[in-house]
Amino acid sequence: MPEENKVALVVGSNGVIGRNLIDHLVQLGDWDIIGLSRRGGTDAGRVRHIAVDLLDEEDGRERLRGLEHVTHIFYAAFQDRPTWAELVPPNLAMLVNVVEAVEAVAPGLRHVSLMQGYKVYGAHLGPFKTPAREDDPHHMPPEFNVDQQNFLEARQKGKPWTWSALRPSVVCGFALGNPMNLAMVIAVYAAISKELGLPLRFPGKPGAYHTLLEMTDAGLLAKATVWAATEERCANQAFNINNGDLFRWNEMWPKIARFFDLEVAPPLPMSLDVVMADKEPLWNDMVERHGLAKNSYQEVSSWRFGDAVFSWDYDFLADGSKARRFGFHDFVDTEEMFMNIFADFRRRKIIP
Repeated sequence: MPEENKVALVVGSNGVIGRNLIDHLVQLGDWDIIGLSRRGGTDAGRVRHIAVDLLDEEDGRERLRGLEHVTHIFYAAFQDRPTWAELVPPNLAMLVNVVEAVEAVAPGLRHVSLMQGYKVYGAHLGPFKTPAREDDPHHMPPEFNVDQQNFLEARQKGKPWTWSALRPSVVCGFALGNPMNLAMVIAVYAAISKELGLPLRFPGKPGAYHTLLEMTDAGLLAKATVWAATEERCANQAFNINNGDLFRWNEMWPKIARFFDLEVAPPLPMSLDVVMADKEPLWNDMVERHGLAKNSYQEVSSWRFGDAVFSWDYDFLADGSKARRFGFHDFVDTEEMFMNIFADFRRRKIIP
């Protein structure tokens, strides 16, 4: 296949990572793009969508049999489960089913990009060694991110294609119906607080208000993902990808409150998953009175994820210098990122 032909298969195309990756590929102008997801999507220009249940191996093989021109797989799919152990079988199976199905029909496959995260370092379990580095030892399983990488490393041996693994911090950007969308959590929480005439209170653990952490802008991550997938030096490598700056909620929270014209009150530890459970009628009323887009409360709710992030009363950061040493130098100011995303939510009429 001629080198200039680039066909991207974006797996998990409706998530915050996949959606922004597709937008970036479209802007580059030299990619044909196929999005895979359970819900499918609307074809436009050089982007087409396929709805598929990747846990159904036979159905997946049938629906993917026409993807003989795919050159790059960008894997960003995720299925949530109640426990760490239960996360492993479905998330490993989806990756295996995609790679095996595409590899069988696409002789020009050049690269498989795997989206991971700081779970590789045990960041979700408790205080972990920071800054985390790509060569840090793994923690006690279960951990589906590690199992996925182990599968790719074993599968790639002797093959003409390569792999890369991207490890972002919390990814912020636009997506609906996503279980891991912190920017949406904050925006909807702030909008409802304002509707109720309340100040904006940090809802997490007391220690979490003062620890250091970092974010990853979805647009920045998209650029890094394509870079790692197309730069020869990045073959078979993992990279931490973060905005490049650090912050504490005790400084960021008042700035977020100002964006929404809210006062700040002292933090009050509370589970958003619990206290926001009864807010659907209020949200539906807000949608009507403010002329918002007709998004259901479920589509804009990621409360469990918000609770998880706001519970991190330990430093949450990784060393991003390896990507810079390999040639990726882009960065994003995290405060600007939040404000730009909130402004985008308003333009899309997601929030008042």
